[in-house]
Amino acid sequence: MTSYTDAAKASPQGVLLFLHVTAGSSQTVFPGSYNQWRNCLEIKVQSEAKDNKANIEVLETIARFFQLPVKNVNLVSGEKTREKTVCLQAITLNRVHEKLKECFNG
Repeated sequence: MTSYTDAAKASPQGVLLFLHVTAGSSQTVFPGSYNQWRNCLEIKVQSEAKDNKANIEVLETIARFFQLPVKNVNLVSGEKTREKTVCLQAITLNRVHEKLKECFNG
């Protein structure tokens, strides 16, 4: 059985976080739920997927959730798709799992 911890992996650059983004939502929600078929976390953002606005809101929302400066959250892949990978720098995989556990189990 897979769990939300599968949506984050350690890498030499930092912690990779796998996301499924819904743009144009009525409210911003992160983490939404865990998609066990895609092994990713769902995030909803209010911004439309135009002019990079949704991507910017995704990065800002992730940074706020993990209490990181926005400069430490980078889009690695998925600039033009719903499936995105972001890299979190200056945070450990254990800390990422702890923060997610608060939402999913706590």
